[in-house]
Amino acid sequence: MDVTPNPAPAHATTRLRTAARYWEPRRLAYNAILALVCAEWVLATWPHFRPAFAWATLPPLAALALMANLCYSAAYLVDIPLQRTAAARLWHRARTALFVAGTLFGILLANYWISDEIYPFVH
Repeated sequence: MDVTPNPAPAHATTRLRTAARYWEPRRLAYNAILALVCAEWVLATWPHFRPAFAWATLPPLAALALMANLCYSAAYLVDIPLQRTAAARLWHRARTALFVAGTLFGILLANYWISDEIYPFVH
């Protein structure tokens, strides 16, 4: 009789599916929060950002959004291996802490990037 304290799925595809079931619905919230941060910057400093609203700025904006989503995907690098550990049950409850910490880090990065890399160069 196998008495394993680990309720984690055995197959990699099952672990990936389990992780995606948790993380992908939250990606919408993450993106919405970062979009609100950016919108707040634009609204708070509106006359300054007016020249940035041009078709030429769309590719860099899309690249930054892609990078933010790649950073979000780093959660899978933590989640999938932890599903195979003895602490898998605890991990399933602690995922929210990783989501909150990652979102706060994303907000910090967005604010830094806008204030230091984008704001000074918009003319």
